[in-house]
Amino acid sequence: MPSAKKPATSIQTPIPIPTRPGRSRPTATPSWVSSAWVSGWVNADAVPERLLQHIATFHPLSAGARAAIAPAFEEVHLGKGDSLVRPGQICRHLYFLESGALRGYYLADGKEVTHWFALAEEFVTSFHSFSTGTASVEHVQLLEDAVLWSISKERLAGLLDQHHELERALRIAYERYYIRLEERFLNAQFRSAADRYRDVLEGQPELLQRVPLGHLASWLGISAETLSRIRSRLSDV
Repeated sequence: MPSAKKPATSIQTPIPIPTRPGRSRPTATPSWVSSAWVSGWVNADAVPERLLQHIATFHPLSAGARAAIAPAFEEVHLGKGDSLVRPGQICRHLYFLESGALRGYYLADGKEVTHWFALAEEFVTSFHSFSTGTASVEHVQLLEDAVLWSISKERLAGLLDQHHELERALRIAYERYYIRLEERFLNAQFRSAADRYRDVLEGQPELLQRVPLGHLASWLGISAETLSRIRSRLSDV
């Protein structure tokens, strides 16, 4: 697993964000990120079609629901190395990752333990903190410059109350999320590291191009040296 690293250089005061007259200042951006800006005014044309299509993969959306989604999201730009969530923070926003890559990790005995990755067109957050309103115990860190679309928990609750197809879509999304967690647990318990690496080669090859191998080894539950041996052995086959 990779050694613990010093958090990316950051500032403690939010950068100035322009707002239109009569519109409150957006609050989706974490206050410590050093290279973020937020677009506080969003129209239906600005919200990417990929966001709407992604939601529709869980449940079909009515025209009314699609129209209501657009003004509820704010565009967020973050830089490589920035933190989206830090331990101790209560995560109050859900994010759609339009472009970029990030990871979630814990610190255990001074070492970083990566437990998930996200690439473009996924919803990301510290799900336990967001769902329970308790402080996060994980870091969520940008591995690349990223564009995200943020919605607050309060705005999301309002959408769910008004559009029941969105409530069903969220329920299905959570079900799939927890199925993935269970599959990852079972793979870690009953399959070899070499088999898990083969799964990455076959099902998620993009991770090998975009994720540092030290983080990948941590995610697989092995040392960087073991991963190097597996890669070498498989390349000789």
